[in-house]
Amino acid sequence: MTAGVAGDGFGGRVALVTGAAQGIGAAVAALLAERGARTVGADLHGAIAEGPYPVRELDVTDGAAVEELVAEVERTVGPVDVLVNVAGVLRVGPALELTDEAWQHSFAVNTTGVFHTCRAVGRRMAGRGRGSIVTVGSNAAGVPRTGMAAYAAAKAATAMFVRCLGLELAGSGVRCNLVSPGSTDTDMQRSLWTDPGAEQRVLTGDPASYRVGIPLGRLADPADVAEAVAFLAGDRARHITMHDLYVDGGATLRA
Repeated sequence: MTAGVAGDGFGGRVALVTGAAQGIGAAVAALLAERGARTVGADLHGAIAEGPYPVRELDVTDGAAVEELVAEVERTVGPVDVLVNVAGVLRVGPALELTDEAWQHSFAVNTTGVFHTCRAVGRRMAGRGRGSIVTVGSNAAGVPRTGMAAYAAAKAATAMFVRCLGLELAGSGVRCNLVSPGSTDTDMQRSLWTDPGAEQRVLTGDPASYRVGIPLGRLADPADVAEAVAFLAGDRARHITMHDLYVDGGATLRA
């Protein structure tokens, strides 16, 4: 171990994870809890099942509700050391056929929701001179996808917001990074599969949608993404900020 760099543990730290009721968010929250963090989850639907961490009901599109929850967590659990933004929605459809509601909802959750949580937690972190914010984005933010204009645009806006925030907070000792998954074995991913060959096209590519396959030949597991989040959130990444770590099996060819 390099001198002066702590291990992977989060013992004694408070972590707040949005979108924590299922999928990637649940994997992140469980991993941080396993590594010693006092983890609090937040999700639009609250807890779906019993777990090793509490999940509070939260609509991230409601700025006042976000501020209220963060204040409560800091009052009852402790100062938030780690914020992980996972809450997101996927609204698909050809760009010219998207409704106003689909477009606005995509940005309200995927971008404005991240702004709300980062603002509420980031102000407190900056005042304390420490903290780590990790936002789960998407490789779609860097590569055009047919049928995913609203999602990709919202994720791209979020990626730039996080980098700007990271620049502004660097002097306060707060790090802001992104983890951008590709196709991951979640309910959200499976909702896109409308025929028996859909999964195979994800793995091997689909010329009809101008999409390459996954060079590693497998879907990500939520745990793969959680490990990347934990790395960036922890002390081993203490000199990393404004970084966007793609966890997509090489699918974007890092375009």
